Amino acid sequence: MAASCSVKVLFEQEGVFRHPSSDEDGIEHDLLISGSLRIVDKDAEIIVEYRPLEDTVDPSNMLCAGKDSSSVMEWDQCSGERSHQLLETQQSYETEWDMVNAVSFKKKTCTNGDSSLNHSHERSRWALAFSVSELRSITVKEEGWTFLTFRLRETSSSLPALHFHQGGSTDFLDNLRRFALLSESPDDDTCLLVSSPNKALSQSFENLLDDNNFGLVQQKFRKDPYVTTLGGFSKVTNYIYDAFRGTEEQHQRPPEEVADVLGEVIPGLEINQQEEPGFEVITRIDLGTRPQVTRREPLSAEDWSKHQDPEGRMTNITHLKQVIFKGGLCHAVRKEAWKFLLGYFPWESTLEERKSLQRAKTDEYFRMKLQWKSVSEEQERRNSKLRDYRSLIEKDVNRTDRTNRFYEGIDNPGLVLLHDILMTYCMYDFDLGYVQGMSDLLSPILYVMENEVDAFWCFVSFMEQMHHNFEEQMQGMKTQLIQLSTLLRLLDLAFWNYLESQDSGYLYFCFRWLLIRFKRELSFQDVLRLWEVMWTGLPCQNFHLLVCCAILDSEKQKIMEENYGFNEILKHINELSMKLDIEEILQKAEGICLQIKSCKDLPQSISAILGFDTEVSGSAPTDYESAPALRPPPRADACSNGHLRETSSHNSCKVAFIS
Repeated sequence: MAASCSVKVLFEQEGVFRHPSSDEDGIEHDLLISGSLRIVDKDAEIIVEYRPLEDTVDPSNMLCAGKDSSSVMEWDQCSGERSHQLLETQQSYETEWDMVNAVSFKKKTCTNGDSSLNHSHERSRWALAFSVSELRSITVKEEGWTFLTFRLRETSSSLPALHFHQGGSTDFLDNLRRFALLSESPDDDTCLLVSSPNKALSQSFENLLDDNNFGLVQQKFRKDPYVTTLGGFSKVTNYIYDAFRGTEEQHQRPPEEVADVLGEVIPGLEINQQEEPGFEVITRIDLGTRPQVTRREPLSAEDWSKHQDPEGRMTNITHLKQVIFKGGLCHAVRKEAWKFLLGYFPWESTLEERKSLQRAKTDEYFRMKLQWKSVSEEQERRNSKLRDYRSLIEKDVNRTDRTNRFYEGIDNPGLVLLHDILMTYCMYDFDLGYVQGMSDLLSPILYVMENEVDAFWCFVSFMEQMHHNFEEQMQGMKTQLIQLSTLLRLLDLAFWNYLESQDSGYLYFCFRWLLIRFKRELSFQDVLRLWEVMWTGLPCQNFHLLVCCAILDSEKQKIMEENYGFNEILKHINELSMKLDIEEILQKAEGICLQIKSCKDLPQSISAILGFDTEVSGSAPTDYESAPALRPPPRADACSNGHLRETSSHNSCKVAFIS
């Protein structure tokens, strides 16, 4: 007896039609095939299947009302109760459906006395089923309703189109995005290219940020640590999957194949496999000895006050930033100093000017807050985006830093402020709204500010730097991962080659480090120290990438000596959380920066990543008088990750290394 098949229905949409062509054998003119479209999990494989209903439908028996008409065009004689149920179940809020969804069907009269015998054959004739992993593309078109055409990888022809007369195509595609990346084709805006994982259901992004779940759930990790860890990114971007991983028997794919597949998984990601025109060829570079650097004590409140003139202007700002970079701030200073570091307060402003600014910003904040506070329940029922934001924020707030005394306990006022600021940010930035992970960036700021308005505007400034990390296409994350790989390859080619041999050269295990700036890797107090150091803009651009390099430099010996494979590397990096020494990391990262900056003939691409001049001198100054005091540039032009928002060119990150 065959083993039973485990089937779980993940999504189902009724009222989906096939329009058989009249040239098919035995097909009546204008015949419609009504059925249900489902996404199911069959023994850990995600399947899309279309199942016809018991009877076919003739369009002459459809009841529909045009959007510009109040009259019903033709009724099917069915009971009032049944008609009412149909109207309720067929409601659709899909914008592309431009008709009132009032459709009921009359059973097609069967002229064949053997209909019961032919029933199974008829149903199987119109049924469709395919694995998501087999799907190459989906074409989305409209003709008064939306219809989808599927194309599989192993065939040049398309499957019959499925027509969503009653809406639901958006819901179907949204659910499909849980298991595959759907990206718009550069050649056809009606075509969605599909990339899917080898394994089934990826874990949601909330697992990535949930201390109780993230990557350390041992049973899941032992079974498939790659999906457990990286699958968690899917809810944010739906693009990081193990599509470039081979089968269990296939230990490593050729580099060009990995590049091709990863290029599909991450649209716009370009990976150089050979020397090409326009690429900078880098041979092995002797970086010289890494200089030893020291850290200092945090800046005290007394020293901070010495940098203010009688009117409250900050003085000797360059030196002040150097001191903050070398030692951070004592906690008593943070509430005021962070406002300057984040750009909420201009460094050259007087005390009176800052008071005036705060009054104006307070009015502006509460006007935005009133916008969502004044939305009635009835209005919110018609605003799915606001409902989704509120639901996600409430969920995240209730699990953000709950072990911190500022946020612990039931009915904690800190949680209320966290919620209100994030909801107001949705009014400030309609396009971005709220994405999971943003609560992690706000929490330390609110903890320091202890003020709703000041925390909001500091968070706005921080998000100017981090915005690209949370955008749907996540161009910032893609660029940073390329830049990080480029830096690591320069610093330690042997280690990079080892990671590459384990399919880890793309450094996706660093994703969470970059996404929320090490928030889940360090203790809360160490996060405060790291962030204020990075906000100085010293000693170079993209210093956070050198922090990543410093951590990896400390762990490379264990990884290589223990001959860690792909899964072991992921597990090891995940388990570093809360075990890192921030002062040691900052010390090493600064040393790496000085080591690179002192290198003669430094490749231009490396200089571009770190913001050095094209011509780098051989000297390595220990102060940062000459280093640019970086402020996050305007979001319309660039972000702190060192790449342009609108006009970025990947060429600055493309490097061909020759060992």
